Amino acid sequence: MTASRIVALGHHQPPKVLTNDDLSAMVDTDDEWIRSRVGIRTRHIAEEETLVDLAVGAAEKALANAGVTADQVDLVAVATCTAVERSPNTAAAVAARLGIPAPAAYELNTACSGFSYALATADHAIRAGAATRALVIGVERMSDILDWTDRTTCVIFGDGAGAAVLEAVPDERAGVGPVVWGSEPEKGDAVVIGGDWKPVISQQGQTVFRWATTQVAPLARRACEKAGIDPSELRGFVAHQANLRIIDAIAGKLGLAEDAVVARDVVDSGNTSAASIPLALSKLVERGELHSGDPVLLFGFGGGLAYAGQVVRCP
Repeated sequence: MTASRIVALGHHQPPKVLTNDDLSAMVDTDDEWIRSRVGIRTRHIAEEETLVDLAVGAAEKALANAGVTADQVDLVAVATCTAVERSPNTAAAVAARLGIPAPAAYELNTACSGFSYALATADHAIRAGAATRALVIGVERMSDILDWTDRTTCVIFGDGAGAAVLEAVPDERAGVGPVVWGSEPEKGDAVVIGGDWKPVISQQGQTVFRWATTQVAPLARRACEKAGIDPSELRGFVAHQANLRIIDAIAGKLGLAEDAVVARDVVDSGNTSAASIPLALSKLVERGELHSGDPVLLFGFGGGLAYAGQVVRCP
């Protein structure tokens, strides 16, 4: 039997950093108001870099860390909700820039849970024998869809990308656990990116907060059960970086070991939607806070109230 494993990660953020004090000069807000509600102190904002530029930046680092060349990749999956071009899709554009010959290339949009969805679909493709090595990317330019006069949303989001290289391995070396995924369509209007040719994001913050803090922990525990691991055995937990209070609330309900690493990249990067999980995971591995083989629970949730999570082994 064939399974898959993450062999390397990479991340990329644009150089411009927007602080809470910077935002206070733009809208009626301040550092204390932002930190007390969402826990964010800075976020990165793209100026010249396009969505594809951000994705390529993360992908190049992941490929270099894996020691893999472009011609060895046969599937590219990109998760994003901020793509402008309908065709070619972002994955195809990234593959062209990287010089990947003839890959399967698709773009997937489940907003904030997108990376876990893309990781699962790439894992399924490898298990089915339809691919042998995949490049899975979460990337967003959230700054493109912000109303910079709305203090309830413009303080939350940032731009960035994270990428993983996934390879086929024997089943006994599987490094991507079974996915738990689904949605609550009746709550789909809780986070909306709507409009004509200039879409703007809006959200019902309290609805999302209540749902995430009550519903995500049981779903995350189910992902652990499917992977055959108790939450107390996890070395790390990387949730969608939506809000520091949400992350801490979920982590507190999981029964993690005291020394388990909980990703809190939201503090420095803001909410980067589909990019937030691979971005945070890549940083933890790069800094040596997580090590090769460590079991880590990933769990994304958000727009459309779609959710997905799985236990992975660190590269």
